[in-house]
Amino acid sequence: MGFPGIVRRFNAGHTRGMEHHGTVIRPPSEADSILLQVTLGCSHGKCAFCGAYRDKPFAVRPPEDIEADLRWVAAHMPRHRRLFLCDGDVLALPMHRLEALLEMIGRVLPGVKRVSSYVSARNLRGKSDEDLLRLREAGLRMVYMGLESGDQGVLERMNKGSSVEDIVRAGQRIVRAGLKLNVTVLNGLGGVEGSMEHARKTAQALTEMGPHQIAALSLMPIPGTPLWDDIEAGRFILPDADGMVAELRELVAGLGDYRGLLLANHASNHAPFRARMPADRERIMALLDESASGKRAMRPEWSRRL
Repeated sequence: MGFPGIVRRFNAGHTRGMEHHGTVIRPPSEADSILLQVTLGCSHGKCAFCGAYRDKPFAVRPPEDIEADLRWVAAHMPRHRRLFLCDGDVLALPMHRLEALLEMIGRVLPGVKRVSSYVSARNLRGKSDEDLLRLREAGLRMVYMGLESGDQGVLERMNKGSSVEDIVRAGQRIVRAGLKLNVTVLNGLGGVEGSMEHARKTAQALTEMGPHQIAALSLMPIPGTPLWDDIEAGRFILPDADGMVAELRELVAGLGDYRGLLLANHASNHAPFRARMPADRERIMALLDESASGKRAMRPEWSRRL
């Protein structure tokens, strides 16, 4: 899946004895997890803002190669308790492959207590609610999903490949299945013109989804992407630091009775914070007001490099 700013990148080749092909991407919260590469690349790979996985076509690794990696982990990293499934489309695999994969993980690494993965609404179209329950029972515990924006027009311009309705429905299904859901949104994705509408509609979609955690990142354009070309040609104007903070404040204000963790502490954000919602809403809005007025220093540009 891979979004600007949410990823950490690893060198191609072999990492600590495990076979990794090309750029490997994972959420920041999976920093201490075993990174098991099951699929390569992204089956969609057309999002205008995303530069991830451009170094490889989508493919599925053979089960024997995956098991060899797991056995290396068992021999060299036996104390690790978390495992993240790479790359962006593991849940696109058919159920028999997913259940066999989770069974293999449990058999070779019985000490692993949490298996997590990226997921997209597109990946879940062929999965029933019963399938999701079976995946949880087999060991999958947490998934990361990119909403990006709750504004349908923004998703269409960014060639997301799924509608807001599809993503919200997929998120609701994940939560009902008892899986922990982490959802990512991109501050600034509506541009200057659509900034506030993007924030309001994104807050509405998040409230309907009810994820356990929201990660709000600031859009950082990547050279070589269609969005970068639009910016260079003047067709898309990215909000400045003040605009980003104002948009984030609008998002926070619109989250209503959402209950969960809201993280905006990623390196890309100008006014980082971590909040438990709704208890921290007023405190965070005051913090963002202070950032906008200059009473609280924003993160300098040099430190926002990923």
